[in-house]
Amino acid sequence: MSTIDNLPPLREVIETHELAAKKSLGQNFLLDLNLTARIARAAGNLSECDVLEIGPGPGGLTRGLLAEGARRVLAIEKDERCMPALAEIADAYPGQLEVINGDALEIDPLAKLTPPIRVAANLPYNVGTELLVRWLTPKIWPPYWDSLTLMFQREVAERIVAKPGTKAYGRLAILSQWRSNPRIVLTLPPEAFSPPPKIHSAVVHFERLDEPKFEAEYKVLNRVVAAAFNQRRKMLRASLKGVAPDIEDRMLAAGIKPTERAEQLSVEEFCALAREVAKP
Repeated sequence: MSTIDNLPPLREVIETHELAAKKSLGQNFLLDLNLTARIARAAGNLSECDVLEIGPGPGGLTRGLLAEGARRVLAIEKDERCMPALAEIADAYPGQLEVINGDALEIDPLAKLTPPIRVAANLPYNVGTELLVRWLTPKIWPPYWDSLTLMFQREVAERIVAKPGTKAYGRLAILSQWRSNPRIVLTLPPEAFSPPPKIHSAVVHFERLDEPKFEAEYKVLNRVVAAAFNQRRKMLRASLKGVAPDIEDRMLAAGIKPTERAEQLSVEEFCALAREVAKP
């Protein structure tokens, strides 16, 4: 599909505005508007939602979101070169697109968004994980967003949905699966992008939960999980000895064998252990 609206094909937009992707910004532009439309549809019904998009680049996904009926899109783009191309999209969808030129890690978009809010982004690879962790760890839960539909390197996507007992299972899986239901909805080959990255990519859709699946204090859970996976080859009684002096007793109280290793524990078991560690 060369177009989903009356705007030029993305290759033409990139040539017109001289938007060669910058490695320093983690840019890989997705040019197939069929694929950007599929990502937009994976975000769910957008007709009654504001959508936050990070790193729109020349606007492929932006156009998909608007064409799929998003009530309004707020796009944050660090690369000033992309602003004229995004302005053309804003002109084609009057009142539905606002673009901020700035760093998504430094901007609070809430003042410019009206609930319900969904986040959809072909995230720059160099900030994707950091942004995800921020969205999953706000001071107050539930967060401002109803869902996240995000593109990552496939390796990162597989870590997000990994199950206990697998090599990919770790902190990202526990954090994601504790407070949301993540699933991979689309896998993309390198040749779908310009320039083609060396790896495959995948889109993960997260439906947030109003309450975490299991009770736990985030700071304690994070400390336990980080200590466990920092030395994932060791038994938990060794990797967690710095968390509490009587860690073996607390593990037994949580129903966990001290000889287990981090990757063997489910999200529920990590939460049970965090509750025991939080006790005086």
